[in-house]
Amino acid sequence: MKSVNIRSLKHETGAIMERIALGESVVIRRRNQPIAVLQPVASNQNSGPKPDFRKRLRAIYGDQVLPQTATELLSDERGER
Repeated sequence: MKSVNIRSLKHETGAIMERIALGESVVIRRRNQPIAVLQPVASNQNSGPKPDFRKRLRAIYGDQVLPQTATELLSDERGER
């Protein structure tokens, strides 16, 4: 784990944040005493399966084709057509 003092954190913030984004934790020190740890946020990639929106739309509308697309409806409502 890398350790930096407050002055280095002020002057090299971008480089330190890049290291953290790559997965490294950094200890922040004041007068050589640790005061904080900066570490990457745990990723939400394993938060579970994503909903199947196509399946939900088919359950609601079946194979029905709407006479106008959403773009056309919005254009009509805005008076752009």
